[in-house]
Amino acid sequence: MLKDNIHLMGTVIDVTLESKLAAAGNALEKQLMVEIFHDLAVYEKRFSANDATSELAQVNQQAGQAFVEVAPELFHLIQVGKAESLQPGLLNIAIGPLIQTWRIGFSDARVPSQAEIQRLLPLIDPREILLEPQHLAVKLNRPGMKIDLGALAKGYIADLIVEKYQDQLQSLLLNLGGNVVSFGTPLYKPDRWFHIGIQNPKLGRDNYDYILQIQEESVVTSGIYERSLQQNGTNYHHIFDSQTGYPMQNDLLSLTIVSEKSLVGEIYTTQLFGLSQEEILTMIETISTIEGIIYTEAGVVLSSGIQQKLI
Repeated sequence: MLKDNIHLMGTVIDVTLESKLAAAGNALEKQLMVEIFHDLAVYEKRFSANDATSELAQVNQQAGQAFVEVAPELFHLIQVGKAESLQPGLLNIAIGPLIQTWRIGFSDARVPSQAEIQRLLPLIDPREILLEPQHLAVKLNRPGMKIDLGALAKGYIADLIVEKYQDQLQSLLLNLGGNVVSFGTPLYKPDRWFHIGIQNPKLGRDNYDYILQIQEESVVTSGIYERSLQQNGTNYHHIFDSQTGYPMQNDLLSLTIVSEKSLVGEIYTTQLFGLSQEEILTMIETISTIEGIIYTEAGVVLSSGIQQKLI
């Protein structure tokens, strides 16, 4: 077993892996770690909305002008993101202009004027993202539009890593900061399960209310406590309502989704965040492929299927 970390995607990514070829020794695991770190860096360069030289930035820079041919993975995630953005919910990959104006989570964060927000709202329409599948090309139809894949990219990248290396790995645990993905059976664990802590959003880091045991599953958490802006007694978080241009207003503190694919967890933690606790729980209970943990100001609610995963 080998464990290491790297700072990418605005967070510290922890990687713990075991090679299937244990007899090959630590050298093989070190090589796998190097390759995974390389792939993570490549994917960051492909999907980042905050790097002016990324592949996604090239699409944004050509907004209102031309189609841009992109890598297959980027095209696929934009295609999935657009389709999901047209469904009911908070997910909107065209929300880049709002993200870059508010800048919540960055040192230059600010509250825009109402006039600024009103000017931006027509630019965050996902229907204006044009796709040419035959050429893997993307065009933003209006000048000033920007795609932001921050709500989806980590989960998608984690799924890509698992898919690429699963034949070489006995087990893998990826922690991309709020997004945990497990693969295989960890032989170094006495009970052969990965243990994932669920943080109490009111108490801060390393204060866990629950421990989940998982195998070949993803645990994705979205919350309002990690990135926020305090101004004039008001707390503004980073999860936006595309209808108003302001952070979503409800009593939800965090939502954790357990699913097989990490991208699925990313989609649902964002789509459902604008609903009430009761509505979220109803949705989770009707979708057989996910389970959830919902924190609100009033307390915590668990989906029925999560109980068997708790330690």
